[in-house]
Amino acid sequence: MFDSFRHSTSERLDRPKYHADFRRHYEGGIRFLRKLERGQNFKERGFPSWESFVIGDWGRALPLIEEKRPIYGSQFQKAAELGILERRLRVVEFPITPYVQWEMHVLRLRVELGDNIRAIDARELANIEGDHLVPEVVILGDEVMYEVVYDDDGNAAGANRIADKGAVGETSSGFDALYSRGEDFMTFFNREIAPLEPPATTH
Repeated sequence: MFDSFRHSTSERLDRPKYHADFRRHYEGGIRFLRKLERGQNFKERGFPSWESFVIGDWGRALPLIEEKRPIYGSQFQKAAELGILERRLRVVEFPITPYVQWEMHVLRLRVELGDNIRAIDARELANIEGDHLVPEVVILGDEVMYEVVYDDDGNAAGANRIADKGAVGETSSGFDALYSRGEDFMTFFNREIAPLEPPATTH
């Protein structure tokens, strides 16, 4: 699974070029967006909720997530207008990292607004991953996919663009297979995330 992804030729795009290329394809008639999120620690500089979380102010971090409601709502409205079905699969390792604990609260808001998110325990991927983790990838229809790239400090740094139709198709099939095994987001959230104590500061 995902073999062609690892061996495909890609073009490295910095963040502005990635965002521009993404928008061009997103608005160009695709019908599906698939996102597979595997990393357990990222940085979201500029997002007030994350900034509060990272200094240990959990009581402020959670309410600040609501600032994203109109932004996410507009995104989903645009997807509906364009006829795009968006699906996301979040891989979660145990013990759950502070970042993922925080992010799952963000994803809960997205689900409330209509996002199609499932969660999967990383231990269920043991027979798939072997020497390679499943990719951190965004797939737009059958046209193009992006391996999202982060710097050594966990900051978004652009993407590797892959346009080989065969690789896109195989990666989409792999995503669909894992997504079908994923758990309903709110079921997972209520069982694994809601009971957790506030995470220790990561600053």
